[in-house]
Amino acid sequence: MEQREKELLNRRIAVVGIGGVGGYLAGMLGKVCPHLTLAARGARREAILKHGLVLHSDYSGEICVHPEHVVPVSEMEEQDCIFVCVKNYSLDEVCREMEHAVSENTVIVPVMNGADPGDHIRSLIGKGTVVDSLIYIVAFANEDFSITQQGDFANLRIGIQNADEKQRAKISEVSAILSGAGIDHKTADDIQREIWRKYILNCAYNVASAYYDNTIGQLRSDPVKAREYEALLGEAYLVAREKGVKVTQEHLDAMIHRFYYELAEDATSSLQRDVREGKQAELDTFSGYIVREGRKYGVDMPVSEKMYEGLKKKCQK
Repeated sequence: MEQREKELLNRRIAVVGIGGVGGYLAGMLGKVCPHLTLAARGARREAILKHGLVLHSDYSGEICVHPEHVVPVSEMEEQDCIFVCVKNYSLDEVCREMEHAVSENTVIVPVMNGADPGDHIRSLIGKGTVVDSLIYIVAFANEDFSITQQGDFANLRIGIQNADEKQRAKISEVSAILSGAGIDHKTADDIQREIWRKYILNCAYNVASAYYDNTIGQLRSDPVKAREYEALLGEAYLVAREKGVKVTQEHLDAMIHRFYYELAEDATSSLQRDVREGKQAELDTFSGYIVREGRKYGVDMPVSEKMYEGLKKKCQK
């Protein structure tokens, strides 16, 4: 480990939201960060205090770490770097609760679903530096609050669109922290394009699987559902293009290819599971937002609108 990485890892680092994504990051950071704070409360906090943060990772092995602090967000001390890994519907409340822990020098890294959590944090907190990111990972929290990460990949993209010199320095700091913790990542000059590449995929993957409560295998084996999946991708792609995001036809073709030939037969989505179980779901993140943006930019979105309305009814039951 380089000296700079050691120095950065010795700073005050926090993870807010200890679900699948946050739990994976917490486990990896906990191995090397002496001043790690995990924001948790209730039974989750008690479990971590008693047993540590337990990560069962196909990619990184069995990990158990005991962070320096496990406290509610409102009780966090001022931090140098905060990874925010909450559901989008909790973001407003979390930002209010953690504002006191953010200084002008704090770096905030939202590792969340959706197209705009970074901009949302910037508008709500208005200080520190937000480094945008996305993550490719399959991970979830278990009933005992341990974390399971599945598969041979877990990697981030980080960046700030049109970053200035100060912002580039903050991106470099985050990169060094991730490298020191053994977390796969790359920096991206056009981070918005990378975020939208994943977001467009999720506008189909999460929405179609939740609307029909089908696995990916069931969706692609039905010609009608498969065409609708492609339509969802195409509609979100057109919105991105209208917004000036530099996604290409090649990116869209790769998403279609992934649907037919790469995604696991039994794959399900977080939105699908939450809707099925009657839990609060990120429907607005994966469907409502893209429908509103489509209307704003005059994009015809019949399949997205149909599934959004259908899922709203499911969520209201």
